Amino acid sequence: MTKQTKKILPSFAQFGDNRIHFMPKRISDISMGTYFLALMACALLYSSHILNWKWWIFGIVSAVGFFYYANIQSKAWIKLRPISFAKKLFWGAFALRVVWVIISYQLYNNWTGTPFSIGAGDELFYNEVGHYGASLIREGNWNIYTNIINYSNAAFSDMGYPIYLSIIYWIFGESILVARIIKAILGAWTAVLVYKLASRNFGEYTGRMAGIMCMLMPNMIYYCSFQLKEVEMVFLAMLFIERADALLRLPKMPWRSLFLLMLIPTFMFMIRTALAATLVMGFALALLLTSDRVVKGWRRVMLIGAVGVFGLVLVVSESNIIGDVQQMWQTGGSQQRTNMEWRAERTDMAGGLTQKFAKYAGASVFAPLIFTIPFPTMAETPGQENQKMIHGGNYVKNIISFFTIAALFIMLFSGNWRRYVLPVSILCGYLLVLVFSSFAHSERFHLPILPLHLMMAAYGISQMNKLRILKKGYPWWCALMIVAALAWNWFKLAGRGMI
Repeated sequence: MTKQTKKILPSFAQFGDNRIHFMPKRISDISMGTYFLALMACALLYSSHILNWKWWIFGIVSAVGFFYYANIQSKAWIKLRPISFAKKLFWGAFALRVVWVIISYQLYNNWTGTPFSIGAGDELFYNEVGHYGASLIREGNWNIYTNIINYSNAAFSDMGYPIYLSIIYWIFGESILVARIIKAILGAWTAVLVYKLASRNFGEYTGRMAGIMCMLMPNMIYYCSFQLKEVEMVFLAMLFIERADALLRLPKMPWRSLFLLMLIPTFMFMIRTALAATLVMGFALALLLTSDRVVKGWRRVMLIGAVGVFGLVLVVSESNIIGDVQQMWQTGGSQQRTNMEWRAERTDMAGGLTQKFAKYAGASVFAPLIFTIPFPTMAETPGQENQKMIHGGNYVKNIISFFTIAALFIMLFSGNWRRYVLPVSILCGYLLVLVFSSFAHSERFHLPILPLHLMMAAYGISQMNKLRILKKGYPWWCALMIVAALAWNWFKLAGRGMI
C-alpha cells in the first residue's frame, strides 16, 4: 500500500479493534437464500393463493438487489476519499430513485389509468389540495393555510405536506413527475445524512455501510413514487438528527444553527405530531444524558435553556401543537383498541372480506415485534397490492433487524450508550409511540425512522468479528423470520376466511 493510498483511506487505527468495514458476503448470501426459502415456503403452503408473478419480480429485485449490491458497493467504494464517497452515494441513490419514479409512473398509468398507486387514497387528497393551493398562489392569495383548512377540513398535523405541495406545483407547474423527482433528490440527500451521522458516531467505514444500505433500501426507494409525505418527512427527520448530533459535538455554540434546527420540528408538527414530538424529546434527553466527552458542561446548560425556551414558546402560543400532543398521549391506547375492533368488523374490504383476527392485536402483541415488523405479504391477498409490491423490502427489514437489536444490546452492555443517546432515544421513542398506535404494522409509519434502523444495523454488522455469537445467531434468526412470514400470511388468509 502506497503512502498516497494511506492518506486516502480513513483511519480506523484509533479504535484498536477488528471491526468489519463492509457488508460481508456470507451475510449477503444467507439473507438472499433465506428470502427465496420464505417465498417458496409460502408458495407451497398456500398454493391456492400463490403470489402473482409480477409481485415475485418486485420482491426478488428488491431483496436480492439490496443484499447483493450492499456487499459489492461497500467493498468497491471502501478506498474512496470521504468527499468522493459522499458524491457517489448521492448520485447512486438519486439514479436508483429516478429510475423507479419513471418506471412506476408508467406502471401506475397502465394499471390504474392514472399516475397514482393502486387503491390510492391519501395521494389523491394531497394532490387535489396541492393543485388548489397552487391556484390560490397564482391568483396572488398567499393565505393558503386558512384556505386549505377550509377547503379540505384537514387537521393541523396534516397541513404541512399540502402547503409544501402547493408551493412545488406553483414553482414547477402541476407536474406529478417533477414533484417525484424532487423526492428522489431528497431521498438521495437522506442517504448522505445517514452516512455523516453514522460516521460521526461509529466511524467512517460503518458510516459508509449505513449510507449504502440507505441508498439501496427498497422501502425508501419505493415511496418516491407516491404523492405522499413520507419521503419529505424522512428527510426532515434525518436532517434534524444529523444537525442536532453535530451541534452536540461542536466545541462552540452556534446560535444560528440552533435556531435553524428548531425550525425543523416546528414545521414537522404540521406533518406528523408523533414524530415531531419524538425529535424534540429525543434532543432534550440527549442533552441530559449524553456523555461529557460528547457535550461539555457549559454548552449542555445553554442548550437545555434554549430547548426549554422553545418548549415554553410552544406552550404559550395559540397553536394546535400542544393540544395535538396531549390528545395523542391521552387517547393512544383506547384509540388503538377501537381501531382494531373496527378493522375486525369492517365490511368494505376488497372482496367483501373481513379481518376477524385484528381484534386480538394490540400493544402486548406489537411490543415484542416492534423492531422487526412489518412482516411481508407473500400470499395473494385481495386489496393488498401495495403490500405485495413492497414485500421484498419488508423482508429485508425483518432479517436485518437482528443487527439493529444486537447493536442496541452492545451499546447497553458495553457502557458506551451515553455516546449515542440522541439516535437511540429517537429510534426507541418513536417505536414506543407506534406500539400504542393503530399503525404498528404499517411500513409507511415505520419509514421515518428506518434510516436509524439501518445505521444501527451497520454498527451491529461491524461488530461481528468481536462477537462471534452474531455470526452463529444470524442464520437462526433468518430461519425464525421464515416462520414469522409463514405465520403472518396464514394470519392474513385465515382472518379473511380464505383458508
